[in-house]
Amino acid sequence: MDIRTNLAELRTMRGLGAAELAAKVGISRQTVYAIEAGTYVPNTSVSLKLARALESTVEAIFEIVPEETAPDDISKATILGNSELMVSGQPLQLCSVGRQLVAVVAEPGIWGLPPADAVLLGPVRRGRHAPKGKIRVLGDRWMKSSRILLAGCDPSVSILVRAIHAHDCELLVTYENSTRSLELLRQDLVHIAGSHLIDKMTGKTDLSPITKEFSPDEVAVVSYADWAEGIVTAPNNPKGITGIADLTRKDVSFTNREQGAGCRRVLDDLLKRNGISSRKVNGYNHITVGHLPAARLVMNGEVDCCISTQAVARGLALDFIPLANKPYHLVIRREYLGLLPVQTMLDLLRRASFRREVESCTGYSMRTAGDLLA
Repeated sequence: MDIRTNLAELRTMRGLGAAELAAKVGISRQTVYAIEAGTYVPNTSVSLKLARALESTVEAIFEIVPEETAPDDISKATILGNSELMVSGQPLQLCSVGRQLVAVVAEPGIWGLPPADAVLLGPVRRGRHAPKGKIRVLGDRWMKSSRILLAGCDPSVSILVRAIHAHDCELLVTYENSTRSLELLRQDLVHIAGSHLIDKMTGKTDLSPITKEFSPDEVAVVSYADWAEGIVTAPNNPKGITGIADLTRKDVSFTNREQGAGCRRVLDDLLKRNGISSRKVNGYNHITVGHLPAARLVMNGEVDCCISTQAVARGLALDFIPLANKPYHLVIRREYLGLLPVQTMLDLLRRASFRREVESCTGYSMRTAGDLLA
């Protein structure tokens, strides 16, 4: 609460000087000036004497002004990520995509709490498409930043996040498989989708999931990297796994990826090509969502192997048996190509220094990074 004073106006109306009023009340002239300036609030006795001297009331001299009401910080947003695991108070990061407010789970730091633009209030409601949730927005810093949102499954995107941040832009990431990422792009809930779907037989880039969902002038497809996908095992490969046929061994446990994941597609293609029934794979129906979560099960000894990328195996110091080489692409809505963070990202992809960093950390080939494919 704030106290507003009308003492100067009332004193002038009564034709009293500051010194004369001070003498009537028994205070100094400096105190009168301090009260009028609002730097000093008198006690009850002095307030009553002021009212008597001015032939007025205390309420006319002083009024209580409520603090300015903060703008409504409760809002609704589309929540991306595994909403079933979210709880009230969940830290979220916000991004405007087109006309939609989108919230993603904030990634925690190693030694601290995650950055947060908002927190989740109550349960997330599932609609026909992405779930909606009520959030409490924590200030407007996120609105002032130059920020875009990418859906994808490549762990090396963290390198891109740091590189873009160094150029005063922000890249938020929601980790989704290729199929789900394209779906979010179609719903205009992300600016960019990462995809690594290839033709089953030829190994060529398969753009049909994109062309089926988007008109030719809706999206641009940009090359990011060529990577190896294969079987990830414990260090030194203690089970001696050499190929896809070993997944049928009774002494080998496996965790699979969810439907729509590129790794799941690689597995299914190879099983079909080699005439192996999925029922013979010990763990085919044991589903883990995400490259890193699946590989961590291997690292912790909960399963013997999974299918992931060479970058994941390298990052967790695990063994890797390559099965297929695949391209990873970034699909961008053309209406967002002019955004500063998108332009910054495209510029970084073409820089030799950025390409070297990603290649050194992941084993990817970044030779075509930044090339426009469609």
